[in-house]
Amino acid sequence: MEANGLGPQGFPELKNDTFLRAAWGEDTDYTPVWCMRQAGRYLPEFRETRAAQDFFSTCRSPEACCELTLQPLHRFPLDAAIIFSDILVVPQALGMEVTMVPGKGPSFPEPLREECDLEHLKHPATVASELGYVFQAITLTRQRLAGRVPLIGFAGAPWTLMTYMVEGGSSSTMAQAKRWLYQRPQASHRLLRILTDALVPYLVGQVAAGAQALQLFESHAGHLGPLLFSKFALPYIRDVAKQVKAQLQEAGLAPVPMIIFAKDGHFALEELAKAGYEVVGLDWTVAPKKARRKLGGW
Repeated sequence: MEANGLGPQGFPELKNDTFLRAAWGEDTDYTPVWCMRQAGRYLPEFRETRAAQDFFSTCRSPEACCELTLQPLHRFPLDAAIIFSDILVVPQALGMEVTMVPGKGPSFPEPLREECDLEHLKHPATVASELGYVFQAITLTRQRLAGRVPLIGFAGAPWTLMTYMVEGGSSSTMAQAKRWLYQRPQASHRLLRILTDALVPYLVGQVAAGAQALQLFESHAGHLGPLLFSKFALPYIRDVAKQVKAQLQEAGLAPVPMIIFAKDGHFALEELAKAGYEVVGLDWTVAPKKARRKLGGW
């Protein structure tokens, strides 16, 4: 700790590092706790704040994102905060229109239908500069946390983002996206590569802005069987981790633990454990003890 109480990046010194130590595989005095959708509709103050403007306007307001991120910590003794944002800011930054329809969820008025539609996407190298508001929210939140707990940054994994961009919103079957995998495998890989190339600098930028851990959400892993997952999801999950770690080192930034959460991806636990992440998230269908035994105490 420096004499002025600030850490190496000029942020307040961290007082509770239990979550980070657990993520690095170190022993802790207790099991740290944080919640998925930690800032959410279960909080009346969240609903009051969100009622003032539409969803993505909120995401673009660093002040609002900071407030929503901190709300749960005012109520509960949590061991980490996760920045309030959305995985679909990345397709927006690539030039796609995305709206949040009340009672329906995300909607893409012009989803990707043909391979030629990929030509309309912005270059992935421009995405990080388009998402400066996320970085500002992270920096502001890190300052206002005052070292109480670590701050988690996140993004959606390439396959999950692809499903929204092709389906045009949520889907129970992912029929359109899976049709791409079968009928347009080369175009699918091209899109997944564009998304990977956009995600890496975005995640590195989150760390530069103050994020102390990163989570990659493969929310739609369960729509792929083992073969399709190993071909169209896992290689890009691996590449994100590999490139983020390399670019953090190149930028002179300290490494941060990375978490991979593949919902309904129980069939790929062994592969995910070897994908370059420090933590593998489990969903409610997987018993933690069985997963640990399956992975040999990993």
